[in-house]
Amino acid sequence: MIKNVRTRRTLSLALIVLGGVLLFLAPEDIWIGAVLVGLGIALEVVGIALGHGRA
Repeated sequence: MIKNVRTRRTLSLALIVLGGVLLFLAPEDIWIGAVLVGLGIALEVVGIALGHGRA
């Protein structure tokens, strides 16, 4: 667990942005798109939890 609040918030923001980019750029191919959307959602959830101090 990261104790420094500024580092934790910065990492949280980076994960949320990366998850949003993956969601936005996911191709329409069913398998690759589904994997990227799932990965994007997972990154956003981790980023939000990290920002709130729950991870």
